Amino acid sequence: MPSGAPLGFVAILGVLALIGILIRNSVILVMQIEELRREGVDGWTAVIEASEHRMRPILLTAAAASLALIPIARQIFWGPMAFAMMGGIIAGTVLTLLFLPALYVAWFRLKEPKRGRLRLSRDGGRRVAVPARGVSRP
Repeated sequence: MPSGAPLGFVAILGVLALIGILIRNSVILVMQIEELRREGVDGWTAVIEASEHRMRPILLTAAAASLALIPIARQIFWGPMAFAMMGGIIAGTVLTLLFLPALYVAWFRLKEPKRGRLRLSRDGGRRVAVPARGVSRP
């Protein structure tokens, strides 16, 4: 590891826990995108809206987890796990928020709407796609 700590059994347990955290964040983000698409929002706008909506919870969770590991980072037994998880959480959060939406757009070949960007409006507690300002509908 870059910190000089050995990648032993405890560090591997940390990496396994890290994988669970990152997969959970990714699944929640993709489910949010799919939910918006089921509500009638176009794919491009759904990806942007879901990414914006999930950004703060994902960042706060990552920050809390990373900061919580600082006290045990200097211990001989738990230190390698703490460093493995802190580095992985930070890198994985960036990948989840930047790479995953881009991968979703590329995988499903989503295109940006031709008539300008759509914004989401709350209409009686229900999400409705409305054209961006200055864009008229036929």
